[in-house]
Amino acid sequence: MGVHQIVVVGANFSGLGTAHYLLKHTIPALEKANNGSTTYKLTLISPSTHFYYKFGLPRVLASPDLIPISKAVLPIADGFKDYPEDQFEFVIGKATALDEGKKSLTVEGTYEPIETSNISYDTLVLATGASSASPIWDLKGSHEISVAALKEMHAALPKASSILIAGGGPAGVETAGEIGTLYPKAKTIILSGSDRLLTRLRPAISDQAESQLSGLGVKVVHDVKVNSATKKGFKTVLELSDNTTNEFDIYIDATGPRPNTTFLPKSWLDEREHVKMESKERLRGPVDGVYAIGDCAGYALGNIFDILDAVRPLCGTIYGDLAEPGSNFKAPLFKQNLKETQLVPIGPNGGVGAAYGWKLPSFAIRMIKGKDFMIGKAPDNVFGKEYVKA
Repeated sequence: MGVHQIVVVGANFSGLGTAHYLLKHTIPALEKANNGSTTYKLTLISPSTHFYYKFGLPRVLASPDLIPISKAVLPIADGFKDYPEDQFEFVIGKATALDEGKKSLTVEGTYEPIETSNISYDTLVLATGASSASPIWDLKGSHEISVAALKEMHAALPKASSILIAGGGPAGVETAGEIGTLYPKAKTIILSGSDRLLTRLRPAISDQAESQLSGLGVKVVHDVKVNSATKKGFKTVLELSDNTTNEFDIYIDATGPRPNTTFLPKSWLDEREHVKMESKERLRGPVDGVYAIGDCAGYALGNIFDILDAVRPLCGTIYGDLAEPGSNFKAPLFKQNLKETQLVPIGPNGGVGAAYGWKLPSFAIRMIKGKDFMIGKAPDNVFGKEYVKA
């Protein structure tokens, strides 16, 4: 009886969801289908011991009194303690290289003592996500790095008289809304980096977002980017693309993230450095036995539905690809939501957005997301509660 090694790289939204579904449903179904001739072990690799609830960060960073850090940073191991030890292993480290011929990953530990190991795979799921420049927005190894950055922000914001936020996407706009609400006396500026805010939404909604921010005292500047940022004592000196140089008490880099794919063979990546997809509908990657989901995948648009709508089709594809010959199982296809969908709170009392092409009123954004940034769902991700049912 052989052991088939399934390795999932990445343990945020897409990696956790995929791992839970495979363990709860796919692996038991496979072992039943092949009458026990093959057993399966799932190894989950993450550079951090903790899950980081990114969607709540604009409010978490604004003040610990609104959402405590502890509600957004949760230990991953707690969510997997009920699975058999011979079926699941959690490896804490960062994938630094992949040997396609040997089907092996090099993983470097991120906690002392730092050790390097090689992990073999038969099936590989790439769920590495994407990383921003600032540790505020995603984990850079130990979760303590991001926790320290958040605490530093909590100490600095009440004393700041000038704040610049770079990035006109949801993270930047939401952060500007929170800061504008809590610290109205500070001079707060947001650089959209484009000709408008929230470019994935229609221009009329972008205009509405700008109007709401202006109402909170936040200045919106278009077509200007940050070229460089240099710490100078307690301030940050910013050189901007309009050839001006300014000092700010606080600089928040909320510009777009880059996919975490540097450890993969170049032949596996597209021009955006995302994982090539042999079949988007089946979530199959560039070679047999390799799959990709979420922000590292070639289909990704940076939308949470790119994950939520993909977990079940991905795991169904893996089942179909691994099932004994003669299986008539047909996995559901991944149907990407390409309609205008984005919910962006701007302070606790409103916001802008659309869902499946329908523009939503401000009060709907508040009710759905703006009240607490859905922080109550953070533990659900760790424990896989979205995937209890197949």
